[in-house]
Amino acid sequence: MHWQTRRFRIDLSRPRVMGIVNVTPDSFSDGGVHDDTRAAIAHCEQLVAQGVDILDIGGESTRPGAPHVAVEGEWARIADVLAAAVTLGVPVSVDTYKPEIMQRALDAGVDIINDVQALQRPGALDVVAGSGAGVCLMHMRGEPASMMDLADYGDVVAEVAAFLAGRVEAVRAAGIPTDAIVLDPGYGFAKRAEHNLALLAGQRRLLALGQPLLAGWSRKRTLGDITGRPVGERVAASVAAALRAVTEGAHIVRVHDVPATVDALKVWAAVDAATIRATE
Repeated sequence: MHWQTRRFRIDLSRPRVMGIVNVTPDSFSDGGVHDDTRAAIAHCEQLVAQGVDILDIGGESTRPGAPHVAVEGEWARIADVLAAAVTLGVPVSVDTYKPEIMQRALDAGVDIINDVQALQRPGALDVVAGSGAGVCLMHMRGEPASMMDLADYGDVVAEVAAFLAGRVEAVRAAGIPTDAIVLDPGYGFAKRAEHNLALLAGQRRLLALGQPLLAGWSRKRTLGDITGRPVGERVAASVAAALRAVTEGAHIVRVHDVPATVDALKVWAAVDAATIRATE
């Protein structure tokens, strides 16, 4: 299995690490840490040196309750960062749901559109279709500011699967190739702890949709609910969740803590390979 993007055909025969670069003052975990252009570019360079497979750059927080950011404000935050990131030799994703930002990012050379609203905004499909970009389609209900009011499910896995299946159909109908599409269950987006855990436990059911899966558990509130630790002390919990997501079929994990995740996946892969050899 692979993920076809504009410049890169990403081999998904082993799990890949997508590193988060939040160029924002208010993201839930690292808001304000990299909201200066120079700091954000330096962080991109650092993540590449640490072994990241994909850079994911965003200029608007989508945490629960996050305020809306206008197009020009979002673009001002990320424009120079994207321009630098596309020279670093790894695929670059832009984390946005705004078609205007998608178009500008594509013009700047990005490889992937990572949309928490799964290309549902008017014009989004038209921007991406024909661009050659890879896309990540995420499950979410409503808007970040109000999404937790919509966290009500009967069978969360079935409902997420049905939504994602519909979006895959719409995206393919717009002319976006099947091998450009990755799906994200949207952990933490319009989902409470019990929904997130049930979704992870049943994540393999989503593989029936036929697309690679991306999982984003890094430092999220559910991990704090489980461990009692504040957001800055959730590295171990985040790595554990990433490994479980991979065990349950995820091909890509989206993380803040790249070195710890890369090392954990190397150990996981080594043990997995040894297990296979032992049974041959």
